[in-house]
Amino acid sequence: MRAAAASASVTPTTNASASLTNSNHFNFTSHRKIYTSLPISTVKNSHKKSTLVVVRAIKDRKETETETENMKEHNKESTTKQQPLNLEDVNPVGLGRKSRQIFDEVWRKFSGLGQISRTTRADDKEALDALLIREGPMCEFAIPGAQNTTVLVVGATSRIGRIVVRKLMLRGYTVKALVRKADEEVVNMLPRSVEIMIGDVGDPSTLKAAVVGCNKIIYCATARSSITGDLFRVDHQGVSNLTKALQDYNNKLAQLRAGKSSKSKLLLAKFKSADSLNGWEVRQGTYFQDAVASKYDAGMDAKFEFTEAGDAVFSGYVFTRGGYVELSKKLSLPLGYTLDRYEGLVLSVGGNGRSYVLILEAGPSADTTQSKLYFARISTKVGFCRVRVPFSAFRPVKPDDLPLDPFLVHTMTIRFEPRRQRPVEAPAGAKQDLRSFKLILEYIKALPTGQETDFVLVSCTGLGVEPTRREQVLKAKRAGEDSLRRSGLGYTIIRPGPLQEEPGGQRALIFDQGNRISQGISCADVADICVKALHDSTARNKSFDVCYEYVAEQGRELYELVAHLPDKANNYLTPALSVLEKNT
Repeated sequence: MRAAAASASVTPTTNASASLTNSNHFNFTSHRKIYTSLPISTVKNSHKKSTLVVVRAIKDRKETETETENMKEHNKESTTKQQPLNLEDVNPVGLGRKSRQIFDEVWRKFSGLGQISRTTRADDKEALDALLIREGPMCEFAIPGAQNTTVLVVGATSRIGRIVVRKLMLRGYTVKALVRKADEEVVNMLPRSVEIMIGDVGDPSTLKAAVVGCNKIIYCATARSSITGDLFRVDHQGVSNLTKALQDYNNKLAQLRAGKSSKSKLLLAKFKSADSLNGWEVRQGTYFQDAVASKYDAGMDAKFEFTEAGDAVFSGYVFTRGGYVELSKKLSLPLGYTLDRYEGLVLSVGGNGRSYVLILEAGPSADTTQSKLYFARISTKVGFCRVRVPFSAFRPVKPDDLPLDPFLVHTMTIRFEPRRQRPVEAPAGAKQDLRSFKLILEYIKALPTGQETDFVLVSCTGLGVEPTRREQVLKAKRAGEDSLRRSGLGYTIIRPGPLQEEPGGQRALIFDQGNRISQGISCADVADICVKALHDSTARNKSFDVCYEYVAEQGRELYELVAHLPDKANNYLTPALSVLEKNT
């Protein structure tokens, strides 16, 4: 069904910040100056003036009534050609009430800051600015709970980031902006009430202070050059560093709250000593079911040991492509805990970058003969990484079996098989033997079920990028997206078409998956999607492309995915994303 575009008209402009409220025209800077430059003496004088108006209005009304009665007595049969005075236009009661309301509102704002003198200090202006922005009349469409939510905007001075910052502030959020240098030019680009944090996404040590107190992150940063090093540092490693910093901060909160935090994970296995390997069983097998299979047994070797370096290592060698080795254990959950309260698993592992099959056995614990097997394929990287596996990613070994019920899971198995291995990135000239493997296990945890997005990433579809550098950009962007999906955080990945400098909220949008879009989109609309995705449960753990509505080729119409932005209150994201699949 085609959705109509917004009917409100907005004058086009080349400044992205001019369209920050879509159909709501608003000058952020000028509005702020009006409130910060208002002295207390002016407020009191305005109250006196309004009181005088009331007195004069009462007096004028009495004189008018007297003259009207005299005219009626002397000339009852004649009609007056002049228009009678409409007293509703000068209602003394309404003027008095309005003047008191204005005075009380302004006085409340000033009294909330403490003792205000006629000479306002610079820090008082900043406090007043923040107070008016979060609680004043500017927040006409504030989101419930926004005052208790702190959002870190990375790339706050970018084309989209500047609009995101102002949209967040207009809705009552506490906003922190991460910038590399806090010079005068950068500071002037951001509102004064934004807390500016100095840091580099490529340097993890500078991100610890930036994420303190933050509930959510919106990542709008992108490399300014096509140099491979810059692309890797910002678009790939930058996303990975920030996700780790936010996770570390959430883990600290969980520890302080004694595991009662909504961010707390359920620990299934932690490999910190030789005793932690107890219960894990190493097995080997082959996919061949005849007598010839016995000759492959000698070509397989695997072991699970705790090394002197303090690592739990599952390693070995499988000679034949038809064989496999696996590590298995029967799960023992704490009393009162079941996996149906969680959305998936996260594994912290290292090694030589091989892929594995994660197998869950589910069924009645009293009768394991009725258990069903479910599998999901996972990939690792050279070195340490976190692998996230949602329960929705597990498929039954037998297609006719019912979908996985996490409540019934009782056994976990990690299997290595050489037949599906792919070469990983390695130094030039290095030979890789895909039949050998090494997996270092640090921990296995269950991810808590979340309702909202923790990390919003603005990525790229490749449209509008120069053909000579498109492949480099897309490679770095995809690597950043992949690291976010593996992090365990609730995420929303937005891939907009070519960005345009025009007002938002004027044209219908198409949300799609599959790299089929071909049109551009306004920076203001992308910023609006970022803000709406923060509290929309349908946007959690989804990646999607978005652009303006266009006429598609016959047989490839996407109008069932069209949404529109008629006004600021329209919740267009929920119906638009409900038809899209979670991309994990």
